[in-house]
Amino acid sequence: MPNKSKLKVATCQFSTSASARRNGAQVQRQMRDAKRKGAQLVHFPECALSGYCGSELENWKGYDWGVLRDETAQIMDLARKLKVWVVLGSSHPLSGKHLPHNCLYVINPNGRLIERYDKRFCTDGDLLNYSPGNHFATFSANGVKCGLAICYDVRFPELYRRYRKLGVELMLDSFYNARADGRNIHTTIMRPSLQARAATNYFWISAPNASARYQAWPSVFIQPDGTIVQSLRQNRPGVMVNTVDTGKKLYDASRPYRVRAMKGILNSGRIPSDPRSRKRNAL
Repeated sequence: MPNKSKLKVATCQFSTSASARRNGAQVQRQMRDAKRKGAQLVHFPECALSGYCGSELENWKGYDWGVLRDETAQIMDLARKLKVWVVLGSSHPLSGKHLPHNCLYVINPNGRLIERYDKRFCTDGDLLNYSPGNHFATFSANGVKCGLAICYDVRFPELYRRYRKLGVELMLDSFYNARADGRNIHTTIMRPSLQARAATNYFWISAPNASARYQAWPSVFIQPDGTIVQSLRQNRPGVMVNTVDTGKKLYDASRPYRVRAMKGILNSGRIPSDPRSRKRNAL
């Protein structure tokens, strides 16, 4: 029997800074707002807590990891008090001379850190400041199976297809397309790319984007047919709550042949055994 679960997801955006203290205060404020609006899971942009190295932060020299750890612990404690899931964009330090991971922490309603996703596809700029990850990350919240991705990952549909194979129903995809000079290619391509990922794989997508001016595109929530259900106001902090309903029947054009395609059968129907079909250089 297909899963028929519901999950209320808060997609949040704010203008991140180099200060984990300031970012942490914003995160906690939006967590409380999300809870008041009925959210069960609260989702934040890429590097929302740590600040994004290469933008707010020039490099990691002198960065106070102790402050970041303390702010993370406070957010975990608040998740426990509010009884909400939190998917938090941050940076995860490694040992020795290894650069940190650009990551998403998954905090459960008991305030425990249960999973971490590390951005797999880092841009060339990212690689100056971050180490890439090498794993998929999934968890279940309220019966809804969730998968994680970060920003540049969206350019690689292979990741999303694998998440579909893993049975993911909701993608939590955090972004930082902010502090631009104005409209750019991300303004044009990013939302349609997300809509395509949703529709071809038939899953819901929460996509929070940092709102620092100029925000190339506002945060969006997308349903499995590719429709943008709701978006936040551009360049403004905000929290929107939408419901994932896995029992809702939506348009899914590729459903009859998706499993075949994932198995490598890249056509529908039965291929005729006919010499006129095989000979492609004649009328």
